[in-house]
Amino acid sequence: MMTVNNDSDRTSPTGSSKAWGGRFADVPDARLEAFNASVAFDVRMIREDIRGSIAHARMLGACGIIAPDEATTLERGLWQVLDEYDRGEFALTIADEDVHTGVERRLREITGTVAGKLHTGRSRNDQVANDHRFWARRQLVLVADGLVAFGEALLTLAEQYPEAIMPGYTHLQRAQPVLVAHHLQAYVEMLLRDLERVRQAWKRTNVLVLGSSALAGTSYPIDREMVAQDLGYEGITMNSLDGVSDRDFVLDALYACSLIGMHISRLSEEIILWSSGEFRFLELADRFSTGSSIMPQKKNADIAELGRGKSGRLYGNLMAMLTIAKGLPLAYNKDMQEDKEGLQDSFDTILALLDVFPPMMQSARFNVDVMAAAAVADFTLATDAADVLAKQGVPFREAHQVIGSLVARCIAEGITFADLSDEQWADIHPVFAEERPPVDVWTSVSSRNIIGGTAPDQVEATRAGQHVALLEARYWVVDRLRVDNQLFERNA
Repeated sequence: MMTVNNDSDRTSPTGSSKAWGGRFADVPDARLEAFNASVAFDVRMIREDIRGSIAHARMLGACGIIAPDEATTLERGLWQVLDEYDRGEFALTIADEDVHTGVERRLREITGTVAGKLHTGRSRNDQVANDHRFWARRQLVLVADGLVAFGEALLTLAEQYPEAIMPGYTHLQRAQPVLVAHHLQAYVEMLLRDLERVRQAWKRTNVLVLGSSALAGTSYPIDREMVAQDLGYEGITMNSLDGVSDRDFVLDALYACSLIGMHISRLSEEIILWSSGEFRFLELADRFSTGSSIMPQKKNADIAELGRGKSGRLYGNLMAMLTIAKGLPLAYNKDMQEDKEGLQDSFDTILALLDVFPPMMQSARFNVDVMAAAAVADFTLATDAADVLAKQGVPFREAHQVIGSLVARCIAEGITFADLSDEQWADIHPVFAEERPPVDVWTSVSSRNIIGGTAPDQVEATRAGQHVALLEARYWVVDRLRVDNQLFERNA
């Protein structure tokens, strides 16, 4: 729940009301507060901020940096703040500046002055980096979950059309026949690569920054390993300067989202074409289509068009972050505040796409007869004819020339390969007197029986392997979400 109150006085009561206010004699101008504040968007990390502070308080008590009873008081107060937020009872304000300050402000109201000890041994620099990583790693798991669902939806659709054939294209011209399932499974391969990228991004994100402090580490005898274990991190940053200033994990996530968006955009383009009157390969369900306010006959593939369009904003977020990061000196700079809104938008965009595309594809229906007719049109079996010659010892370049000339002749005479008699084939080349080239698409696709080919046995074998890969990814997602959810249980 978004809980930010935009109402605030023009100035804070005293300069010291800010976490950094001791240095300043004057109160912040309200315009500075509004421009400087990140609370409107970093409130989305409030649960991670509170949970990170709980781990930090536990560690401070265990290491004797603060008294054990003080650590207990802080932890209880922080759980209360989390409960209040979850119930919608805790609101942040622009005057809070950021989520960390707002949480500490409420903690002080609950626990009193002991709240001031929570920030011992840390800075907002390592705190915000921790919050962002903590939040982003869960979003990456949710994206992986959506990718698995999308891949499963495409395989389910492919299994409904095990023998359907369509023209494969190069340069958007009919090229060779392929199984519809083979075409759909090409997108599953893309999604599997996307899953690999997301999991790699998750691994690099899942590293503890706390302990880096502002930039140089801390002089307190903290136990970073304890905090990492408490928060489910698999590693710890090894350089404090890099720890607080690294935003590679943001770029990793933005890049992964951009490629997912690109793959969805490519599929969207084909959906738009296939569902058009010019193709008529595909019929989208009415519940995933829209109409026209003026033309009663229209049925538009708006979801696919939006899927194609949203890749632009995903690319924009990636390019914005690359531009922000390219000139930043070590260590932390306020520019890094700009790392959150773009990433949040990219995650929101991808999760929305992965929510709507699986059911849209599962409910779609292919026009098998139209695709079959298109698959054999425009001499898509020409390569098969050339292969017959080449397999009998004719150099392929010569075979290519022979069949190319034949295609030109057929076009001029308005006939197809199927119209040629045995005698005509024999006149084209002596090899054809003994072996006619295939004139049906099923023979063509069945002949491509190599690993990765479009032959039915190979397509089925690939589909089985994709099912296994998606199932393994599903187990990973379930396990990661289980661990993450446990972190927010009181006995964690």
